[in-house]
Amino acid sequence: MPETSEIEALKRRMGRVGVWNATLSREPASFEREAAAEIESLGFKTLWVGETPNGKESLAHAAILLGATSSLTVATGIASIWARDPVAAANGANALAEAYESRFLLGLGVSHAPAVTARGHDYRKPVSAMRHYLDAMDASEYAGPLAESAPRVLAALRPKMLELAAQRASGAHPYFVPPEHTARARAVLGPEPLLAPEQTVLLETDPDRARRIARQFTSRYLALPNYANNLRELGWSDEDLTEGGSDALVDAIVAWGDPETIIERARAHLDAGADHVCIQPLTGSAEELLEHLRILARADIIET
Repeated sequence: MPETSEIEALKRRMGRVGVWNATLSREPASFEREAAAEIESLGFKTLWVGETPNGKESLAHAAILLGATSSLTVATGIASIWARDPVAAANGANALAEAYESRFLLGLGVSHAPAVTARGHDYRKPVSAMRHYLDAMDASEYAGPLAESAPRVLAALRPKMLELAAQRASGAHPYFVPPEHTARARAVLGPEPLLAPEQTVLLETDPDRARRIARQFTSRYLALPNYANNLRELGWSDEDLTEGGSDALVDAIVAWGDPETIIERARAHLDAGADHVCIQPLTGSAEELLEHLRILARADIIET
């Protein structure tokens, strides 16, 4: 684990509330540059970007966003360990850290069986796979100029991966989790590592419409065993996990309502032990995403 002072400095750079982005990644780079600059101007200090087998490569994507901003931290949420070998990951992360004055955070994850299979790999023993990957990263030697290596966090849901995140990274980035998971994750990590859960949000006050939109989101993730098994471990039943999730489960995963309701959910994660919460607005377009971020920024979610 990095020095405590390094982790504390990372927490300060990231702020308490950041943005998790999937919608912008489907837009042209020119649009993304303008969007990243606006997100920075709204006061958000961190922007997380995902990675899919048929989308923008994580480190190249981060470089686009870093080049368009001056103080924003850009984090990969999550770069798959199956998409690049460990030396490429270490070298790429360090190149970005040096070029953009430690504004890059490398989030690494083992992904999910369907995505790994699509890349031609065999998904098995995820904790061992991640440990060997980190070993190879740490054994590599970077020849370029570098004041400080890029920090890294691990996508972690259950105890063994959370323990690895505490031992071998700056912390953990859980996805698709309620505040109850945040409390459990903090207990496993201990007090020092960074804990940065994702929280999906929806600015919609009508319960039927909100749950209909949210269920389109939850149904995709409940089909993946990693997420479903994590929720079972938290006490959710198989009945809760069917047909896109029960109303109670959907409400636990997606915070919907007015801005204050969404801010309360972010506070719930922070009160449960999170250092940073990355909100992911559910919207139909990139323009709508930016409008929702403007509304939340005006409601002072950044000061949560």
